[in-house]
Amino acid sequence: METIRLWLESASNFVWGPPMIILLVGTGIYLTILLRGIQFRRLKHSLWLALVQRREEGAEGDISHFQALMTALAATVGVGNIAGVATAIAAGGPGALFWMWVTGLFGMATKYSEAVLGVRYREVDARGNMAGGPMYYLSRGIGGRPGRTLGALFALFAVLASFGIGNMVQSNSVADALRSSFGVPPIWTGVAIAVLAAMVILGGIRSIGRVTGIFVPFMIGFYLLGGLVVLAINWRGLPDIVRFVFADAFTPSAPVGAFLGASIREGMRWGFARGIFSNESGLGTGGIAAAAAQTRSPVSQALVSMTQTFIDTLVVCSITGFTIIATGAWTKTDPTTGVALTGAPLTATAFQTGLPGEWGHTIVALGLAFFAFSTILGWAYYGERAIEYLLGVRAITPYRLLFVIGAFTGAAVLQLDHDGGLQLVWTFSDVMNGAMAVPNLIGLLLLSGVVVRETRAFFEPREDEPAPTGEVAIEPPGS
Repeated sequence: METIRLWLESASNFVWGPPMIILLVGTGIYLTILLRGIQFRRLKHSLWLALVQRREEGAEGDISHFQALMTALAATVGVGNIAGVATAIAAGGPGALFWMWVTGLFGMATKYSEAVLGVRYREVDARGNMAGGPMYYLSRGIGGRPGRTLGALFALFAVLASFGIGNMVQSNSVADALRSSFGVPPIWTGVAIAVLAAMVILGGIRSIGRVTGIFVPFMIGFYLLGGLVVLAINWRGLPDIVRFVFADAFTPSAPVGAFLGASIREGMRWGFARGIFSNESGLGTGGIAAAAAQTRSPVSQALVSMTQTFIDTLVVCSITGFTIIATGAWTKTDPTTGVALTGAPLTATAFQTGLPGEWGHTIVALGLAFFAFSTILGWAYYGERAIEYLLGVRAITPYRLLFVIGAFTGAAVLQLDHDGGLQLVWTFSDVMNGAMAVPNLIGLLLLSGVVVRETRAFFEPREDEPAPTGEVAIEPPGS
């Protein structure tokens, strides 16, 4: 077991080393240049499409624009938004939040491109549902043996990752939060998660879309409301906090309280790593959710899809980070161990410091549980699309059943305190996530010309017209 652990840790450090981070962020910068900063020019209209219009009536697809966006958010707004942000600030200083913003801003172009290709190369499966994502645009877009090989590798890595980072580690996080906060035995949490997940997952993407369309806005609103109350209480210091984040990103963090200081390099490293972990831009998952959407054009859905990265990183992660900085929690230690706070306990301390009574503790505990459960729902769909690509539609139902069992196991294992085994799952999942990114990024770079052509065909005839407003739905030329 120890040998396996060491091997996986070495593999994780290699996969998520500087070359991968540079490749992920660099791809986002490259696509931003090719697309002339579409995430900045079209953000307002993208948010209108996603949150106001919400659907294209009569278009082909399984779920609406909004439901596709909520499914993607279900998978990405998770533990990383609570624990990941705290870890980045604890290790890299407040400036790490700035570098998380960088991954979000450029990652929007990556997510846009994934969605364009996901819809462009999607197909109807034997059950009449839309199937798409990197495995399809790699095999169909690149073509030949290289394309099929890359597509199969992505699908394999996605299936393996879905049982880890998208399943067992999430249910374990829920069980841990409910046990420490409310004394709920992990075995009962496992039963509840398995039953609730089965009720949603076994119904397929339409069931997942309906549930996430209601559940995800509620959970994000619940968490953001708590954070906004903390910031409202500390409103006088908000301008200083923003200036501090920008300044700290380019000057070394000096030791403050329990914080031991950090270099610019550490701030960049942790900000990039946790930002990408949170928004998943470059991993390819966004293209899978986008392919299910009811849309007449790859571009219209891609505009919606890129708002997922904006909401995840520029909104939710920012609220977490501002709360941690505003309350000074990032400089505090654990009163029982004397060790500097990090991860979920750091975020919990920030909310407890900023809110009266037990409200802060309850919001973080429930937020962690909600976010983790939603990730299970989102990743269940990613995994079933990948297993279908590899083995066909007959494999979907067995996969769903195994996925539900995995969700129960991830929570129940906490009853036995087998933390070492679960840590192996975490590390293995990190490796699979990184492995997913490699074929996907190859596909994005090789097929970037397709993304540009689709974008030009959609927008260029309208470039001389006023910017689209919320009054008229944008449709591709000739529709």
